[in-house]
Amino acid sequence: MTMQANRHDTSDTAPRITLEICVETVAGAAAAITGGCDRIELCAALALGGLTPSAGLVAAVLDVARPAGVAVRAMVRPQPGGFTYDATTLALAQREAAALVAAGVDGLVFGATREGALDTAALAGVRDALPATVGMTLHRAIDVVDDPVAAVDTAVALGFDHILTSGGAASAPAGAATIARMVARAAGRCTVMAGAGVAPGNVAALIAATGVRAVHGSASTAAAPASAERIDFGPPPRITSARVVAQLRQVIDDQSNLGQL
Repeated sequence: MTMQANRHDTSDTAPRITLEICVETVAGAAAAITGGCDRIELCAALALGGLTPSAGLVAAVLDVARPAGVAVRAMVRPQPGGFTYDATTLALAQREAAALVAAGVDGLVFGATREGALDTAALAGVRDALPATVGMTLHRAIDVVDDPVAAVDTAVALGFDHILTSGGAASAPAGAATIARMVARAAGRCTVMAGAGVAPGNVAALIAATGVRAVHGSASTAAAPASAERIDFGPPPRITSARVVAQLRQVIDDQSNLGQL
């Protein structure tokens, strides 16, 4: 199987189904590109669900992605845990978002909730402070609201062009029925992207069951444990597999071709 980078960021109107890979290292970005991803979601601390990446990491990944023509969206998440933020944390999120855009990323990934719903004031505050040309993905904060299907309308009204979701379940395959309803609710107004637990062995069935035109995964394996230390400072970064990315790309493209028959 030939592994090569895709040189454009496809839209959901194109026959090709978009493959986004989340990474937390420069090596991970290079592997995702080699495997044929369409877009990178750049985070720090994927073990914590993803946090805002450092300025140095952003610059280094852009150096790898730009020559390959692969778009990069960066996570804006100032702290681990849930997605309900106080005023101080939201102000930090706005500063992080502005810094990431100034660094040259193509888009941002952000989400905020309050009392079982999307926090429209918080989301609008981040969105309105950015240039209109910056792409925005609403991340899996939508999976913890009371009604993720209805929340699609809110996300569209707030200007998000992508929604990353597992359908409110622990994995996208488990939440496929809800994802399908979210795709129908979006009706082409934004791209609903299935993510969480996506693998080469289940992605074809996931696409068929949901109708999504974009999928998201890490295509990664746990790193080998480091030599024993006296103090545990947490797990090492996961290792993105170019081979698994390529397998995802192949299955997705085969599914796209089936859809055109």
